Amino acid sequence: MRFIIVDNRSGKSRSLTANGFLLGLTIAGLLGIPVATGYVSYRHGVGEAALTSEMVSKWRQVLADQERLVEDAQREAEVNLEASALRLAQLQARIVRLDALGERLTSVANLDEGEFDFSQPPALGGPELVDSSEAYSPPDYMQLLKQLGEDIENREQQLSVLETLLVNRKIQSDVFLAGRPINKGWMSSRFGMRNDPITGRRAWHNGVDFAGKEGADVVTVAAGVVVFAGPRSGYGKMVEINHGGGFSTRYGHHKELLVKVGDIVKKGQVIGLMGSSGRSTGPHVHFEVFKNGRVVDPSAYIHRASR
Repeated sequence: MRFIIVDNRSGKSRSLTANGFLLGLTIAGLLGIPVATGYVSYRHGVGEAALTSEMVSKWRQVLADQERLVEDAQREAEVNLEASALRLAQLQARIVRLDALGERLTSVANLDEGEFDFSQPPALGGPELVDSSEAYSPPDYMQLLKQLGEDIENREQQLSVLETLLVNRKIQSDVFLAGRPINKGWMSSRFGMRNDPITGRRAWHNGVDFAGKEGADVVTVAAGVVVFAGPRSGYGKMVEINHGGGFSTRYGHHKELLVKVGDIVKKGQVIGLMGSSGRSTGPHVHFEVFKNGRVVDPSAYIHRASR
């Protein structure tokens, strides 16, 4: 192929002969430069931008997933914390009940003061031997709370049974007639036939008399309910107590009464002050015992041992 080149200034011309293959290669090279430039620009510009955007989007997704995991963990921790706080409050309340029950049992059982002090933690001690055979692993917190709750429940049941037994024994002991109706004094007249201290004639005496100092305490020989408290002919100021089980007692000739009808009295409680009211020759207590509505000799109950 021949090319003719004409110079515009001088008007001269030159001719060149070129190989067709070389010419095609040259033209392809000239056209390939902008194409290659564009491709490189795309790879280093648009392609890099697209890659960076995709990575950011993935990282954002990862961060969002992590945030959800953290939020779930926080919610679970809060739920567990609330459950633990509630469980601890319940256990503390039950421990307070156990302490109160323990103090009551020490009182009912008449244990020596200070032998069981439920207001203080139990004393512990001794040399500690470390078990190195197994690696230490901390116990599960909620499992510990569960075990503690079960232990407390078992103790409550055991102490409740013990309380029932002791209270029943205490009740039986309290209503068991035994002892004298005074703390200080002496028996001045027995049950049965005697010479009447007013008339001197032989007469029946329904009770026993205990003489003492005026104003001395008069006490019950068993627990019960006051069914009469006031003046009665021959008795002066009198108190009558129903002890249940068909038993009742009377205490006469008081100087002053310290109980009223309906009062619940304990064994050994002071119910009045010794006097000489009614048909009497001096300060004393006239004491009677009734069983199923019939008067009986109080001596058998005065000299019997208390339970």
